[in-house]
Amino acid sequence: MKSKKIALIILSSAIMFGCSQEKIVELPLTVQNGYGPFNMGTNRMSAISENDENPWQNTFQKISSLPEGLTDVMYGFIETAYYQSVYQDYLLGYITKENLKGLDTLNLSKIPIKTKIFFAFGKNSEGVLKFAVDANNNLDLNDDILFTPLEKVSSDLAQARAVNVSFEKFINNEIVPVSVPLYIAYDSRRNMCEYNFPQHATTQFKGKQIAISTRDFYANIELAFDLKNGEKVKQEDIYRWNEYIEIEDEIYKILGVNKRKLTLVLEKIDLPKTQLFSSQIGYKQHSFQAEEFTTKTAISLESLKGKYVFLDFWAEWCAPCIEKFPQLKELYSKTDREKFEIVGIAGFSSNDGIKKLIEQHELPWLQIVDNTNTIIETYGIRSFPSTFLIDTEGIIIGIDMDKNMSELEEKILSLMK
Repeated sequence: MKSKKIALIILSSAIMFGCSQEKIVELPLTVQNGYGPFNMGTNRMSAISENDENPWQNTFQKISSLPEGLTDVMYGFIETAYYQSVYQDYLLGYITKENLKGLDTLNLSKIPIKTKIFFAFGKNSEGVLKFAVDANNNLDLNDDILFTPLEKVSSDLAQARAVNVSFEKFINNEIVPVSVPLYIAYDSRRNMCEYNFPQHATTQFKGKQIAISTRDFYANIELAFDLKNGEKVKQEDIYRWNEYIEIEDEIYKILGVNKRKLTLVLEKIDLPKTQLFSSQIGYKQHSFQAEEFTTKTAISLESLKGKYVFLDFWAEWCAPCIEKFPQLKELYSKTDREKFEIVGIAGFSSNDGIKKLIEQHELPWLQIVDNTNTIIETYGIRSFPSTFLIDTEGIIIGIDMDKNMSELEEKILSLMK
C-alpha cells in the first residue's frame, strides 16, 4: 500500500536551541547523485486548477510561454522549499500574516528566490502524452525539450533518465543556485505522473557511514547507517525525525536537518532506552487517550498495562488492512482478554465508513477513529497497515509482524504461555 504523506516536518531553530548545546551534534552533509541505500519513492505531480475561490490563487506564478503544438495543455510546479515559498508570498503581499501560522522565518530568505520547478503536459497531434520541464527555470516552457514519460523503472535506469533542473536554495544566509537531477514517471494504472530527485546525502559519525534521503529535501527525515556498500536499507531499518539511533552504546535523538547550514543535527541522550518513548523496538510506546468508537468509553494504553497489546493502524480504503481481518479475528478468539488485546486505530477515514466495516466484519476488538490524526502523527505512521506489538510493560517488541500472520499468531500464543 503506497504511503500517504502524514505530516510535513521541518527542523526549526527553536527546536535546536531548546536543547542543551553540550549535547547537540551537527554533522556536515555531502550531497551525492543516486538514491544510495534508499529505494526510490515517488511523489504525485498535480496541475494547477484555476479557481477564484482558492485563497492561494494569487500566489500561483504565471509562466510566460507554454509548449507549442500540444492540445489540452495543463501546467503545474514542484515545490522545493514549502516554508520559503509561503514566506515570500507574504513578503510579496500575496497572502496575509495570518497565513504564516506561526512560521519560523529566522532561516528563510527575505529576498524571493526560485523555489519552484514548473512543468507542462498535453497531447501531440497523434494523441501521445508529452511533457516539458522548465529545466533552466526561466518560466518559458517553449524552449524545453518535449518528452514522453515512461512507466516506472529500476533506480539505476531512473537516475540515467533524469533531467537536470535548476532552482535556488538559501544556505548559510546566501542565495545559492543549484542543479539537481529530476526523474519523472507515468503511472498508467492511475493515469498520473510522479517524480523524485535521484540524490542522497552522506556524513560520518564515530566511524559509521550515515545516509539521508533527500527526495523531498529533508521535509521528512529518512536516515540509514552502518550499511555495507551497495546494500539497500530495509523499511524497518529506516530511522526518522524524533527517533533514536544507537552508536557505541550511546543513544542519539534525530532532531532533523539544518537546511541553512546543511547539517544533520543529533542530540545525545543520557537516559536508558527503557525510559524513552518512541515508535521503535525496545522503546516505550507513545501513550494516548481516546474514545472507543463503538462504546464511546475512554481508552488509553496505560489502562491496558499488564497485557500484551497489538496496535493496528488501518483505513477504510486500505484493502490489505481489511483482508487480514479474518485472521486477526481467529487470533483474537484464541487469546485471553486478561493477557492480550487488539486496538484498531483508523485514520483518514469517515466515521460512517469505519462503522460499516466494523459491523460487516463483526470486529470484536477495541477501535479508535483518529479524526485529528494525532495518534497517527505521534507514531509516525506513513502507510497502512502499520502495526506494533507491545509487551506487558509498555515496551515495543514487534513492528509490522502482521506481514506474516502465522508467525504473528505463533509469537503471541507463545507469549500467552
